[in-house]
Amino acid sequence: MKRCAFLSMDSLAEFESYDHLLHKPLKKMGWTAEEVSWRNTNINWNQFDAVIIRSPWDYQNDPKDFLNVLENIESSTATLENSLELVKWNIDKTYLQDLQQQGIEIVPSLWYQQFEPSLLPTFFSELQSDEIVIKPTVSAAADNTFRIKHTEHSEYVQLLTNTFNDRPFLVQPFMDNIIEEGEFSVFFFGDSYSHTVLKTPKPNDFRVQEEHGGKLTPVEPEKKLLATAQKTRNNISPLPLYTRADYVRTDQNTFALMELELIEPSLYFNMDPESPKRFARVFDEWLKP
Repeated sequence: MKRCAFLSMDSLAEFESYDHLLHKPLKKMGWTAEEVSWRNTNINWNQFDAVIIRSPWDYQNDPKDFLNVLENIESSTATLENSLELVKWNIDKTYLQDLQQQGIEIVPSLWYQQFEPSLLPTFFSELQSDEIVIKPTVSAAADNTFRIKHTEHSEYVQLLTNTFNDRPFLVQPFMDNIIEEGEFSVFFFGDSYSHTVLKTPKPNDFRVQEEHGGKLTPVEPEKKLLATAQKTRNNISPLPLYTRADYVRTDQNTFALMELELIEPSLYFNMDPESPKRFARVFDEWLKP
């Protein structure tokens, strides 16, 4: 049997993870899989044939250490997926600028290296929005993400100063359709489409993650959404083993990219019973010489 490690974190007790659904289909393909914390310094990565980055959902607290671990894996005999090249590109949300330059519609965004209190009122006017979202360019699980109304912005000055004093961030208009309709996640394994999930926040919230009370619903994507997702995927090089692209519907009835998740996205195997089998087939073919 070939050995595969799912790169995880010390404890997933506070998170929802569905990677265990891969164990059975992978075993049928001749693979054994085990969860390994990226913080475990005693791991010999050469003992694995492959390492799949799956649920290291605390990496944003120590991104340099995380990348060092990935570099160690990359230099071992194990195959790292997604690749270190993709991770380095995707770990900072400035990748959205690259995709925008390639013709991909993204949620309108402003980019800053450091927060200055005098900037805050200008965000609303520049984005022509009464409500904005501010988040770090390196983040995960909605950490340090703030939704701010224009009428309340003065209350956030100190908090934003403390959070982004020496940390790059981006500002986007709050997209009402996140609440009114939800956020679409479209999944590809290799170059094959797999499934789509609609994520909706709980009442009086805007975060769609399950850990924050969000709801998941499997959906058939509209042709326009699927075409948009395929266009996004076609602009990624090298081709990822797994791709999750998150979209929100705009007022013009297009789909704007919110996030392109190539590092540690939940792939919501629980939402499509065939998706673990699809992943296992693609993965096994991917690792063949």
